[in-house]
Amino acid sequence: MTDDRIIEGSLHEEDQGVDSTLRPRVLDEYVGQPRIKANLSVFMKAATQRNEPLDHVLLYGPPGLGKTTLAHVIAREMGAPIRITSGPAVEKTGDLAAILTNLEEGEVLFLDEIHRLGRSLEEILYPAMEDGVLDLVIGTGPGARTVRLDLPRFTLVGATTRFGLLSPPLRDRFGIVHHLDYYGVEDLSSIAHRSARILGIDLDPDGAVEIARRSRGTPRVTNRLLRRVRDFVQVDGEQRISEPAAASALERLEVDRFGLDEVDRRMLAAIVEKFDGGPVGLSTIAAAVGEDAGTIEEIYEPYLLQIGFLDRTPRGRRTTRRAREHLFGSGGAGTLF
Repeated sequence: MTDDRIIEGSLHEEDQGVDSTLRPRVLDEYVGQPRIKANLSVFMKAATQRNEPLDHVLLYGPPGLGKTTLAHVIAREMGAPIRITSGPAVEKTGDLAAILTNLEEGEVLFLDEIHRLGRSLEEILYPAMEDGVLDLVIGTGPGARTVRLDLPRFTLVGATTRFGLLSPPLRDRFGIVHHLDYYGVEDLSSIAHRSARILGIDLDPDGAVEIARRSRGTPRVTNRLLRRVRDFVQVDGEQRISEPAAASALERLEVDRFGLDEVDRRMLAAIVEKFDGGPVGLSTIAAAVGEDAGTIEEIYEPYLLQIGFLDRTPRGRRTTRRAREHLFGSGGAGTLF
C-alpha cells in the first residue's frame, strides 16, 4: 500500500536520478539538522588534523531525512571515496568479507538499513570496527582454522529507521550516534527553493511554504511534491508556482494541509469510528486497515505522533482531539483539507 504514496519518505524508483542531482555535496549546502552539522564539523576537522579516518557514525531516524546524503557529505568533506551497500544486500559472510578487504585507506562504507544485517555478519563487523581486523574461519570441522587479516582504516556510516532493532554490541561500537529530527517549515522552504533553482522551476516564496508545510517534515517529500506541483502548474499554463497554485495541485493529489494523505486519514478514521478513538492495539489497527503492523509503526506513526494526531499508550493507540477535529470538524462534518 505504501509504494505509491507521494508523501512516503522512502526512496521511490522515480526519485533515483533526481535525488542524486539535488543532493547537497558539502556540509555548508546541507539544510537543517544544525546540531548534527555542528558536531560533525568538529569531529571531521579533528580527525583530519590527526590524519585519521572519522570515527564510525550511526545515523537513525525516519526515512527521507537525509541519512544517505550525510554519508556522502562526510565522504566528500573527508576527501575519501564512499562505498554503498545495505543490510539486505549483504547475505553471506563472504559478501561482507569481500567488501571489507577491498576498502581503501580512509574509505567511507555506508551501510543502509543496518538493522537488517544478520547477527552472524555483525560478529564479523565487531573486530573490523574496533581493531581493524577481519577474522575468517577456513574449513569446517576439526580441521577448521581462523585466519586474521589486517584491514585498512575506514569509517563505517550506518543508517537505520529502526534504532531499537540494533543489537547493543553493534550500537556500542559507533563512536558518533545522531538522531535526525523532522524538519521545520522554514528549512523545508529553503530546500524547496534550492531544488527549484537546480531544476529551473520558478517558485514563489509563498508557494515554497505551501509545499513545505504539507511535506511531513521530510526533505525527500518536499522535492517530490515540488516536481508534481510543477507538472500541474505547467499543464494549467501558469509560469510560476504560487501559493494558490501549489495548494490547488496538492489538494488534487489528496495531500492535505497537515501533509496527510488518504491512507493516513483512513487509519485515523478507523480508530475513531470502529474503536471509539482508542486505545486500540497495533495489530487490531493493522487488520482494520489492511496494512502490515510493522509498516504502521515504522512509516505512519512517527509523523502522526510528531504532529499530535496520535497517542501511544500502554493500552494501545488512540487519536487526539486535534486529529478528530481535523478529520470531522468541530461540528462532525468531514473535512479533508
